[in-house]
Amino acid sequence: MSGHSKWSTIKRKKGALDAKRSKIFSKLIKEITVAVKEGGPDPEGNPRLRMAIANAKGQSMPKDNIERAINKGKEKGGANFTEVTYEGYLPNGIAVYLECTTDNLQRTVSNVRSVFNKYGGSLSTNGSLRFLFDRKGVFVIPKGDINEEEFEMELIDAGAENIELDDDGFFHVTTSMEDFGSMMKKLEDLGVEPESAELQRIPNDTKTLSLEDAQKILKVIDIFEDDDDVQKVFHNLEITDEMMEKM
Repeated sequence: MSGHSKWSTIKRKKGALDAKRSKIFSKLIKEITVAVKEGGPDPEGNPRLRMAIANAKGQSMPKDNIERAINKGKEKGGANFTEVTYEGYLPNGIAVYLECTTDNLQRTVSNVRSVFNKYGGSLSTNGSLRFLFDRKGVFVIPKGDINEEEFEMELIDAGAENIELDDDGFFHVTTSMEDFGSMMKKLEDLGVEPESAELQRIPNDTKTLSLEDAQKILKVIDIFEDDDDVQKVFHNLEITDEMMEKM
């Protein structure tokens, strides 16, 4: 498995824990709310909302929660969210890219800078790390009773660049950012519901650290992910098999 596929597997297993699930739900609700404010409450005409709802269903979010999030987005007034990114380095040259959604930019940047400083890292200027990551469409799809060979041919036809099947029975599919929409449509046409579908920042190159140093980095990644303003965290730490066994 590639590094980002292993990271997806780790996040899926962490998401099964109740403590993490409440955090994941709050981030998904925010994403649905922002999508509605941006493109309206009809998922048929709002691809971002359609993707957010699919991801919420993939995390087993109750239908009532999804509907409340949509209604919240339809409300006049309320919190005005801003989407912003932050980039920086953690010890041993590990690059970190944060995507945030916030109603208070001063609070968010203060929290992010504080974590970098506390754990020996540094916040960089925006755009300085962009060259280290490619924006890709990433889909996690339960295999179920899908015919693997036929399914993979369909995915390749829709623009799949890479397809991996993990030991837990999930396909990890990567597309270019431009082919993300066509892959979503292909899955809809096939009647296949992904567990998650999102645009991710995939590192061009990864760094391998000792298990001890890697665990310190992952601890900081966890701290970033626990911040309510941080929606997604991307990094270039190589996830080794040894690390997978320890998690």
